[in-house]
Amino acid sequence: MRLKLMIGAVALTTAFGFTVSSTVMGHGDVTPQAVDVEGLDPLPEEFELQNPYRLKGGEQYELAQKIGASGYNQNCARCHGLEAISGGIAPDLRMLEDGEFGDEWFMERVRKGYSQNGAYKMPPYEDLLSQEAMWAIRSYIENQPK
Repeated sequence: MRLKLMIGAVALTTAFGFTVSSTVMGHGDVTPQAVDVEGLDPLPEEFELQNPYRLKGGEQYELAQKIGASGYNQNCARCHGLEAISGGIAPDLRMLEDGEFGDEWFMERVRKGYSQNGAYKMPPYEDLLSQEAMWAIRSYIENQPK
């Protein structure tokens, strides 16, 4: 009898633990947030065709990584996964093609969003995020292990 009670208590605790952890670890439904890009060199008004923060080393590269991590976690992680590891809701951004083609696809999606059958699957961020913030997020994603 005592063994059955212990097994029941463990089962209940385990079930409760999974419920709590899924609630705590969930990304939630958050409002997109602007990203502070202070310290990054301003980019021209015309959107760059390639990531200007890609070159490794230097202060701008390091700062872009830090800002990109923050911007990604604020705006992208809820669908694309923590540390850019997709949980299956949205594409795994670590698998984007490198270089100019991947940059073009990324910026088009971030700027214009993506809709299917009249419903946005990804909101447009063009009016919320600066070009510097978008490229910083791209830099962060590119440097996550695949």
